[in-house]
Amino acid sequence: MDTVWPLGPVELKVLDLEREVGFYEWFGLTQISGDSRRAVFGADGSAILRLTALPDGRQRPSHTAGLYHFAILLPSAEELGGFLQRALEERLPLTGTADHFVSQALYFDDPEGNGIEVYADRPRTEWQYPNGRLSIGTDHLDFERLLRRASPSQKKLSGGTVLGHVHLNVGDLDASQAFYESMGMELMAEAGNVMRFMSWEGYHHHLGINLLEGRGAVAVEPDVRGIRSFETGRVDVPRTDPNGILVTPPG
Repeated sequence: MDTVWPLGPVELKVLDLEREVGFYEWFGLTQISGDSRRAVFGADGSAILRLTALPDGRQRPSHTAGLYHFAILLPSAEELGGFLQRALEERLPLTGTADHFVSQALYFDDPEGNGIEVYADRPRTEWQYPNGRLSIGTDHLDFERLLRRASPSQKKLSGGTVLGHVHLNVGDLDASQAFYESMGMELMAEAGNVMRFMSWEGYHHHLGINLLEGRGAVAVEPDVRGIRSFETGRVDVPRTDPNGILVTPPG
């Protein structure tokens, strides 16, 4: 994108802060600040993830809205290859891989079940727009080619790494789309009647929304672990989406 990246950190409410802090340090994020109630992680001083302790919190029930995954965007496919190499060597909790045509992606879960995508974009010149919509699909990831191109693996994610997108389970696709359109997002692609991808300025997606927890999934509740909020420079005041997720300005 030609302008300032529009997403800031995502905030997760966690049941065991100490365990989550240890995991994300191992995963490759750098702790920027923290105390007994919260911790901020990022890359090269830029925040990507906030963890907030949830005393007496509870697990997320089924058929509820919330986080499907948050996605960490690496600067290059070479760095993604290096991250894959380290994931295999250190047995990071890899749960899946995919070639999405516009990007290549690795998937993980943290100890509390929060989904994490680590990905690198393909050049925009390679993106395809059949029937006027961007083609975002799922195909087999070419492991061998990615590893052949890999830069040396590093313990910590490099500068230029950002929160690439947030993907949410929602209760109503139309209501969620309308809310985010009111913030200037546009629909870029959809998968059947269960998943949509939205963004600013033609990016493949800064936001994914899906019905994988079922239509009418119950909104996020304050005492349930998982996503609380994410930041964007495209709002001036905090706003709560139809699923109970807070969207906040930077700061």
